[in-house]
Amino acid sequence: MTTPHRQQWFHYHVWVFAVHTAMAMIDAAPRPSRPLDVPTWAEAYGLTRIDNPQPHTISLLGPAPDGFNRDYAMSTDLTKPVIVAHLLIDGLPPSPLLIDGTHRLYRAWREGAPQLPAYLLTVEESRQVQEDRRLGPGRTWRVGPR
Repeated sequence: MTTPHRQQWFHYHVWVFAVHTAMAMIDAAPRPSRPLDVPTWAEAYGLTRIDNPQPHTISLLGPAPDGFNRDYAMSTDLTKPVIVAHLLIDGLPPSPLLIDGTHRLYRAWREGAPQLPAYLLTVEESRQVQEDRRLGPGRTWRVGPR
């Protein structure tokens, strides 16, 4: 029997993901981790610019510089896989979204690690951990033209 995970949520745009549910899902259906390319993902999440005291751009994905705990990030366990969900957007292949592990990604990038282990959720699993009810009435998972 696995220990229940503490509630943890990832918020992105109009979506809220139950990270604890994703962890329980992975516990229930173990899978091998896959390598996540640290430089590419750190750049995409704005982590390569987060320490710039005079930024000229803002990241649309990833944490805000004033709300990111660097000390905590540098204490994280880089052997613990991050979690990547997959969003289904009309007409496009599934799009990956890191829903757990931004602090580990930052530490790995700062330390020059080329890869991190990652658990990948399928589109269906990603839908199961996405919590529409937390978004309010009328919000749906679907993205794109109706």
